[in-house]
Amino acid sequence: QVQLVESGGGLVQAGGSLRLSCVASGRTFSAYAVGWFRQAPGKEREFVGAITWNGGSTYYPDHVKGRFTISRDNAKNTVYLQMNSLKAEDTAVYYCAASFGIQSSPNSYRYWGQGTQVTASS
Repeated sequence: QVQLVESGGGLVQAGGSLRLSCVASGRTFSAYAVGWFRQAPGKEREFVGAITWNGGSTYYPDHVKGRFTISRDNAKNTVYLQMNSLKAEDTAVYYCAASFGIQSSPNSYRYWGQGTQVTASS
């Protein structure tokens, strides 16, 4: 069993930066890949990136590539999402999720956090 808690969301001006954290409980967290997703009102949950269990590889969709960076510290059971050059269209609730492999589909992730709101004002 893995429990995930996101933090670090907030209100930022367009062009600004935020760093989200995803803290996990459970001894086996280091065995899981972690994905970040977001969901804006009236829209489907959208993949924004993922990191392998050891942090050796990361994957990003084109619309965040070069702006978002995922890293992890397994000693702290924490995964980070650094978001730079934020745009108004990045406004959403952001979720972290754990899976045994890198996946872009939210249906492939077993454990989810409760989400944290990110608002980028234009």
